[in-house]
Amino acid sequence: MMKKQNNSNRAERVASKVQTLVAEILRDNFSEDFLLAGVSIVGAVAHGGLQFVRLFYYSRNDDVKAVQKKLDDNTKTIRFELAKRMNQKYVPEIKFEYDDTLDKATRIDKILHDLNANK
Repeated sequence: MMKKQNNSNRAERVASKVQTLVAEILRDNFSEDFLLAGVSIVGAVAHGGLQFVRLFYYSRNDDVKAVQKKLDDNTKTIRFELAKRMNQKYVPEIKFEYDDTLDKATRIDKILHDLNANK
């Protein structure tokens, strides 16, 4: 008989739920904020027995440091709103991290384009 892997599935479900709710919170509560209006939550990973969720974001704003600072400054407010929207006894701590995957893909595309142009 195979052992069920409930913990990993639960972690994925909680991370996905937090990702969705935080995206809604940013849309609903911070749409007027120039820096946060362009933020998209693109992924989430739960850690530490579901006590911590790392949220990956992409921003249309080029000043990533300013966006990160604004998110860090508002994390407590976002988590408080998250607690209202989640139907769980415990709300995980959240941390925002910039996801540079799209930037890397754009650089690779440019390099490949330049290589083809030089042939």
